[in-house]
Amino acid sequence: MLETYLVADVEDPRINVQSLLTRHFLIFALSGRHFEMADAELRFAACLNWILRFAKENPDVDAMAGVRHALQCGADNAEGVELPHFLRATYRALSAGAEGGAAPDYVSAALEGVAFDGRRPRLPASVLDTFMDLWRTVLSSETSPARRVLEPACGSANDYRFLEACGLASRVDYTGFDLCEHNVRNARKLFPRAHFEVGNVFEIAAGDRSYDHSFVHDLFEHLSPEGIRAAAKELCRVTRRSLCLHFFNMDEIDAHVVRPVEEYHWNTLSLDRMTELFAEEGFNGRGYHIGTYLRRRVGCEHTHNPRAYTLILGASTPAADRAR
Repeated sequence: MLETYLVADVEDPRINVQSLLTRHFLIFALSGRHFEMADAELRFAACLNWILRFAKENPDVDAMAGVRHALQCGADNAEGVELPHFLRATYRALSAGAEGGAAPDYVSAALEGVAFDGRRPRLPASVLDTFMDLWRTVLSSETSPARRVLEPACGSANDYRFLEACGLASRVDYTGFDLCEHNVRNARKLFPRAHFEVGNVFEIAAGDRSYDHSFVHDLFEHLSPEGIRAAAKELCRVTRRSLCLHFFNMDEIDAHVVRPVEEYHWNTLSLDRMTELFAEEGFNGRGYHIGTYLRRRVGCEHTHNPRAYTLILGASTPAADRAR
């Protein structure tokens, strides 16, 4: 169960926007380029998520065919269902061969290839892998030195498997750790050459500034207030350059809403308080509300999680000083 947990449907890292941002964060850090490809992948994710949502509401291959026919005709709706501008614009660009370099027409392929398990839609793996294949080609020519990368709470290589698939894993010196031994065993079984270990974010087994970059998915909401502060301090201690932090339950509120659940937590975190906490530890940057980010970058008005935020933070002191 842990091997397939959090890697399907809207949480599939191939189309989950926060997973895309992790990969873009690392690619930009390594190369300082490929921004156009990243934008194209963001549109790809928005389009496939829209198709997946439509398929859930209309579990019928004829409905999929109707959307494709409407796109071919240049219509703005399919049987009264509005087709968003970003979907129509992307389809036109793909049809003209002008989207994402060598990107194929993944919109048509997704609409043609959706399969239904009862009422549950599944997108074709060949379509979901579109940008994995494109990135692998692009990154194969990168010659920049590898950076050391840390992922606390890595799960069963939930995101690492797609760093591997897109060719990024070979460009970084990656370490992932998780508190759950089952997750670590799964990750090692899937990727025996990668470095996975059992570890605790409150006591990271690494020296100061051991890693150039760190990224974390959906961890801090599950910690006590004391744990949040301890984990942030420890993560900043071992990171030299920058952090990419993803949250699934955050809001622009004055204070955290702390919700203990037995020995667990399911908190709503304050964007301002988390930003201030990391600033105290020497990391500054900005937060992105994923829904707003999609709307501004792509024109997509829908996200499956309105409480999703990402913080991209850089060390506020020079790297040379932090390395000492």
